[in-house]
Amino acid sequence: MFSQVLDSSRMWEYTASLPEQIARAATNATATPGLPRKHEIENVVVLGMGGSGIAGDVLVAVAAPFMSVPVAVVKSYTIPAFVGPGSLVFAISFSGNTEETVDAASEALRHGARVVFVTSGGELGRIARDAGEPLISVPSDIPQPRAAIGAMSVPPLVVLEEIGLFPGATHWIDLAVAQLQRRRDALIQPRSEIESIAERIGNAIPLVHSSGAIGRAAAQRWKTQINENAKRPAFYSVYSENCHNELAGWEHLNDLTRSRMVIVNLRHESEHPQVVRRFEIAFDLMGSRVKDVISVKGVGEGELSQLLDLVLTGDFVSLQIANNDGIDPGPIPVLNEMKSRLAGR
Repeated sequence: MFSQVLDSSRMWEYTASLPEQIARAATNATATPGLPRKHEIENVVVLGMGGSGIAGDVLVAVAAPFMSVPVAVVKSYTIPAFVGPGSLVFAISFSGNTEETVDAASEALRHGARVVFVTSGGELGRIARDAGEPLISVPSDIPQPRAAIGAMSVPPLVVLEEIGLFPGATHWIDLAVAQLQRRRDALIQPRSEIESIAERIGNAIPLVHSSGAIGRAAAQRWKTQINENAKRPAFYSVYSENCHNELAGWEHLNDLTRSRMVIVNLRHESEHPQVVRRFEIAFDLMGSRVKDVISVKGVGEGELSQLLDLVLTGDFVSLQIANNDGIDPGPIPVLNEMKSRLAGR
């Protein structure tokens, strides 16, 4: 299957290896030295952008509900004023040179926070070594940060378990690996679900809907993977917030939305009963105003399994859309142009 597509960066291959990537990441993060003790931590902050920053969204979805301290995700150059000696900060950047994360991590250290660095090297690696803070290395041979979601997202979960803030993390990781292996083996078969979903999306713009922290992370991932892999617009929103605003936006321009918009509903087992009803009512109200409404169900035991199950499906769908359009999913020249212009300021 993979040999028949335009894929200079081997994105199909690395996407298919997500279960094994997660298993290796869990092993690599075990017994990280220099971690603070549980009673020293008052809050947890995750720093990261783009394909690295989703690690914070995963943590919020699967670990935060069970933790005794609050969690904040920061995707910016600056940190909240509360960050200080009682903060455990995860600074996550695949390259180690993401300028927002470098600035925020440096500021966290100045404020006395304990920082765990997750990176392949770069400036963050240097800062970690100079500060004597824990450094978890991720493989540098992965072609793009977005292909390293397992390597970036799993280490914080393992660290939280070792500190005592998220007991049972490795159990849930093992279950997720098993589910992803089953899903991967099904999706790489000819005429699998990913081909039918990509065909139904066609040349339309996807709007990905879901609910809760699991759905927010999954929907955002679908959106960004379609952006980067398929090089096309995509958007997402989350129930039930979108019922208080977005729903009103479907009153007009129906001729346009019927030809250019597709809704993808990402469903999971943790939906609130009223959210289930909102999905049903929203379909009645707006289903006829879009080209298609596609439903994808995340399966598996536990929040992590269901979240990553949705992620893997979406990753493959984005690659299939790229393949259908004759687009090489790996290169992202416009994002590199942005970084180049910023570096010349």
